[in-house]
Amino acid sequence: MKQVVPYVGEGKEIVARIFVCPSEDADAVRNAGRFAIAAYLNVPVYRAFHEWLGRGPQLEGMWKAWEAGDRKAATAAIPDEVVDDLIVHGPAAECRERVQRYMDNGVTTTSLSVLPFGVDARQALRDLAPSAS
Repeated sequence: MKQVVPYVGEGKEIVARIFVCPSEDADAVRNAGRFAIAAYLNVPVYRAFHEWLGRGPQLEGMWKAWEAGDRKAATAAIPDEVVDDLIVHGPAAECRERVQRYMDNGVTTTSLSVLPFGVDARQALRDLAPSAS
């Protein structure tokens, strides 16, 4: 987010939609998350944004496979570290800490999107609530 703030300007509202899955099953989150990431990051505007952020080299394999029509290879080409950057996951307390880092780096309003990858969405919301810490 620090990269975005200078373009928006100090004192302006910066809203971030943050995908969160309070699950300790990293493999399950990464596997399910790859499908969501492939769907989003093959939309031209999102692709351009992630290229601007510097993720082009990490995502080039996904984009090439997607363009060739090989969706299975495209999702498989998404590195774990990209999934980990784009989906906040792990124990609920760690998820809350990562969301706070967005705030510490300039986000003024968060919009959490809970991904129910092996977790109960209602319980996840309770676990992520600030009062749960």
